Amino acid sequence: MAIFAHSKESCPIAEWQPLDAHLAGVADKAASFAEGFSSAQLAGILGLLHDIGKARSSFQSYLRRCNGIEDSEADYGNHSHSGAGACWLWKHGGNIGKALSYCVAGHHAGLPDMSCGETPNGALKNRLDEDAKVLEEPSVREWISTHQTDCMSEILRAPFHFISRDSSLSFWIRMMYSCLVDADFLDTEAFMDPERSGLRPCSGSLADLSKLYFAKLDEKQQSAADTPVNRIRAEIRNACEQAADLPLGLFSLTVPTGGGKTLSGTAFAFKHALRHGLKRIIYVIPYTSIIEQTADVLRGFLGAENVLEHHSNFDPAKETPQSRLASENWDAPVVVTTAVQFFESLYACKSSRCRKLHNIAESVVILDEVQLLPTRLLLPCAEAIRQLAQHYRTSIVLSTATQLNLPGVEPSSIHEIVPSSLDLYHRLKRADIEFPVDRTLRRTWDDIADELILFDRVLCIVNSRRDCYDLFSKMPDGTVHLSASMCGEHRSRVIADIKRKLSTGEPIRVVSTQLVEAGVDIDFPVVYRAFAGLSSVAQSAGRCNREGNLTEPGRVVVFMPPEGSKIKDLRDGEYAMSDLLERPSGVDADDACSYPDYFKILHSKANDLGVAFERYLGVPVPKEFCNGPSCRAEPMHYQFREAAAAFKMIDGAAQVPIIVRFGGSDSLIAQLRAVGQKRDIMRRLQRYTVNVPRSCINGLIEKGMVEELSLPPRKDEPSGIYVQTMPSAYRDDIGFDLFGDGLRNVDFIV
Repeated sequence: MAIFAHSKESCPIAEWQPLDAHLAGVADKAASFAEGFSSAQLAGILGLLHDIGKARSSFQSYLRRCNGIEDSEADYGNHSHSGAGACWLWKHGGNIGKALSYCVAGHHAGLPDMSCGETPNGALKNRLDEDAKVLEEPSVREWISTHQTDCMSEILRAPFHFISRDSSLSFWIRMMYSCLVDADFLDTEAFMDPERSGLRPCSGSLADLSKLYFAKLDEKQQSAADTPVNRIRAEIRNACEQAADLPLGLFSLTVPTGGGKTLSGTAFAFKHALRHGLKRIIYVIPYTSIIEQTADVLRGFLGAENVLEHHSNFDPAKETPQSRLASENWDAPVVVTTAVQFFESLYACKSSRCRKLHNIAESVVILDEVQLLPTRLLLPCAEAIRQLAQHYRTSIVLSTATQLNLPGVEPSSIHEIVPSSLDLYHRLKRADIEFPVDRTLRRTWDDIADELILFDRVLCIVNSRRDCYDLFSKMPDGTVHLSASMCGEHRSRVIADIKRKLSTGEPIRVVSTQLVEAGVDIDFPVVYRAFAGLSSVAQSAGRCNREGNLTEPGRVVVFMPPEGSKIKDLRDGEYAMSDLLERPSGVDADDACSYPDYFKILHSKANDLGVAFERYLGVPVPKEFCNGPSCRAEPMHYQFREAAAAFKMIDGAAQVPIIVRFGGSDSLIAQLRAVGQKRDIMRRLQRYTVNVPRSCINGLIEKGMVEELSLPPRKDEPSGIYVQTMPSAYRDDIGFDLFGDGLRNVDFIV
């Protein structure tokens, strides 16, 4: 009897996909994905073994029953299939087989924990115990005996030199898992939905895009005004292009804010990728609030069809069927994403999040504003960076205006792209920074407001949404508020209006949270900054006299706000900055040597840099992995699901998104009420959400400001989706009025 992997509704059995064809297709794709990190043969074995459980009589009966085909000898018992290949690998594949068994066991439900953990019933230990008997079923035994499993066993037990003392076995398992699940998705899609498969993009090559990019970059540079700042930017670009011939590895692009890191860094990425035969460029941005600017710049150079923008705040109006498919596995020449999406995917366990990981290998990854990585996760982030650079033919560019020490990464292993001889920090000095003389003397928001109104054009950056709200309430009409109390669509419009007014020379005063400190190209003659860490102060200074057009240096005033920050990372930065200022020599923000000292103090004050991850994934690789078939078996207790649950760059449990009424969201909310959580609706509503503390939700509901929706098809169950109900709860000037007094007259108008 023929053995099948997939059936097709309303199609005769002759048109179903044979199991051997599916396994061969997945094996070929997985092997090609793993070539870049010397694991093609083992990835091919994963493909050949992942679905051998489908040879079970019960699974074949299940396929027939699903298609209305009854059989008097049908086996309608348990028909699970993903554990069989994992059991075979554990039993016959030596130590490498044990490692790969995680991939096969989780190719549907996600990488498992070894035991207990987040989902104890799905733990690998339990799966191995429960599914071992599947290998003894006659139909499965027959399949195994006729498909070269002896040869596979020999390959698995042979020495595998990729795994070494400085490479992470758990990281390699994730990469292999990515190869398998993406290959499985693609092969299944090609059979089940060839029309959808045919929509997958065939983007331009990096070589073609490079020609396009440099032609436009040359044009832009030639048409730029001949100013000192633009001449320095040209020097930075030249240094980037010269460094592109260096070997693959870790790079630092340390350039003061306003030095043109985005365009020069991309020039390095193109030339470096072509020099070493890499496949794509991945731009990683710290905030969703600023990612659009970088993506729009790159689209202007390369065309919208060649730049994949992938993040939660992406405007669906820009999405195409091709880009939607490419976002599943990052199969695009240029990808722009967020640090949250990038690093959380590297520590995820679900197949949908992990599909893209193998496409990070053989790339140039530009980590923009890398100093903004959360301190509490710095060790696992640094380890991921190190693994990619050392073992996966990936060059990582640490792009920052403020040099950062990465724990566990030897500074000597990082190539600085721009030579110190260019003396950028002093030559690009465009503003004088005034630190408070007496840091025990805190000022009131009334005092700060009285100073700000003396300037026609001024930016004031504070540390929290509450501070932004309080200061803004003291400012005169016409002042602009900018914070995460505004939804993404609102912020984009406000930033565009700020840039317009700055370009036309109109008076403008802006009160903002630190979201403008990275990646937002705005240029004020005067910037006020609430006391914060050195990197934050330097980033704020980058918004002052950015283009160097003033006859005198711009002015940056650092002041002591009414209260210290309640956010731990910001508070640690304040403490570290105070320590630096206590030194007899003080602090020179225009001296690159100041930043390593600052980060050393900052990290020493942190309670945790992510050390806790050792109990999930930090088990040292046994030396026996390098010694071939003679090595004794060692248990490998990785807790992939616990790690995924623990690695959250944004604490989703502490924040709740509220869908607000702004712009075109009313019609989308009406659709949501009518049909429930459809993907397209939820994607479009991302642009109209504001995160609020979970502790505030009940109070907002009691005030009638928000409600929890009851949605089809389960209207009797809580949806966990909250929508603004009170009309005045969202204001055109400040966004969601989280700190307001409640009801206003407009709320009583029917």
